[in-house]
Amino acid sequence: MTGDDRPPMPPVRLPAEAELARDALAVPLLNRAVALARWVGDGVRLTVGGELPEARVAEALDLLGLDATPDGREELADAWQVATETGLAAVLPAEDDVAPADDAGPADDAATGEVAVTGESVKLLTAGGPADVLDLWRDVWEVALSLAALRPMEGLLADALEDATGADGTLDPEALDPAALEGEAEESADLLDGALGNLYLLTATDPSLASGAMVPLPVLAASLVLPDDPDGTEQPSDAVLEEVSDVMMLLDGQLRGLQAAGAIEYRPMDEELLQEADEQPLPTQEVEDEELSRYGMVRLTPLGLHGERARLLEAGFTAPLVGDLREANAADLLGAASGYPEELAQAELEQWLVGRPVPEAAQELLGAARGADALAPRRRLLCQQGLALVGAEAEPALRAVLPDAELGGLARVWLAERGAQDVPPPDEELIFWLTVDTLAAQLDPEDPTAASPELSELMAGLVAQHSGFFEKAWRVDHPATAQVLEAMARVHPDRTAAKAARKAAYKARSRRA
Repeated sequence: MTGDDRPPMPPVRLPAEAELARDALAVPLLNRAVALARWVGDGVRLTVGGELPEARVAEALDLLGLDATPDGREELADAWQVATETGLAAVLPAEDDVAPADDAGPADDAATGEVAVTGESVKLLTAGGPADVLDLWRDVWEVALSLAALRPMEGLLADALEDATGADGTLDPEALDPAALEGEAEESADLLDGALGNLYLLTATDPSLASGAMVPLPVLAASLVLPDDPDGTEQPSDAVLEEVSDVMMLLDGQLRGLQAAGAIEYRPMDEELLQEADEQPLPTQEVEDEELSRYGMVRLTPLGLHGERARLLEAGFTAPLVGDLREANAADLLGAASGYPEELAQAELEQWLVGRPVPEAAQELLGAARGADALAPRRRLLCQQGLALVGAEAEPALRAVLPDAELGGLARVWLAERGAQDVPPPDEELIFWLTVDTLAAQLDPEDPTAASPELSELMAGLVAQHSGFFEKAWRVDHPATAQVLEAMARVHPDRTAAKAARKAAYKARSRRA
């Protein structure tokens, strides 16, 4: 797909760049890589594999406060790869007049003719601004992602080598299938990309996640296996449950390795569950809420949200940021914010109003709220939200639209809420038009007959409070009257009322035709 083919991502709200840069400077993986880069100084001769010589490994482990265990050596290797791939440590040919500060060590650790020296990128941490620090951190994040994606391959490669080794211990190269291993590596990277993309979506659309709540690993795994059932309403087959279990196991190994990069917070799966998974698939349904944390919990940190947004932009996605519309005109503001969740749309309106003269801002919002298209009700609702944030200076603009068929209702509401005098009372026709417009603003433009539980309650309440509601509602001269009535017919719990709503929707369509 091209960038134009991809659906836009929901907007996200991020801390200021300076705050994100402070978070980046505290990232353990970056700090370890910087410590190694400064430690190599004017030159440390490297091994044939481009690694630190064994004679210096113990010194490097001690420098980073790591134990000389397999886990400690792996963390050192990760930090060293980050240092060399981000330019924190530069690898140069030995003939470039760089005098190595040490000897390569034993013969089996023979030098390659290359040495590592402190790189130019280290200076960015002290001389650069927040943007420079974040650029460097994003490089760290990319290296961490590549390492995490390849981590499951270690076990697969070991199994492949074991299968290709005969009883006499001789390796049969023809028994290895490099193409299959390459395919597994691509699948592992795609799985991690998909998981982080879904985490980004969940964080953008769920305010609790942006506030520090975490996503259960079974939920994240299921979102990858069953992308068309995000709410988990379908009953999965045993085969699907087993696939979700396998994905959970893979993600657990990948996410554990990403914590040090500062982009995610992860509570790993309970070790007992990992042992049980060797015998049978992990359960992914009917798990008690208090037990969910045993199956792993994850969230993107603000730094991770920043990093994933940058990756989405580079991939050609539209990934808006709250505040992007600060300089936009009101038409572009309301048009874009029409697709935002309520909380983020409110935040965008607040930022747009900052520094704007209230009378002019009110006039511009009201002008942009007009229209008979499918999104016009949503624009008027956003206009109301924006006008609720301003004071009495907006009153002349509201009074000017009192005679307006589309804006007169919201103007009366605004003036009445502020105790304004001489506000003409709305007639019944205007009240019903405003009711339909308000309900239409909360329908999904792609599926106008659907309704959220909150909207369903509101619709049922309106019918209960107004006898003969449907007989009057179908006559409302509003473009969305039929869609609103069809939604009410679908969600109203009372069968008689639902039937009356369907009849009213039919009448409304016939009337407009």
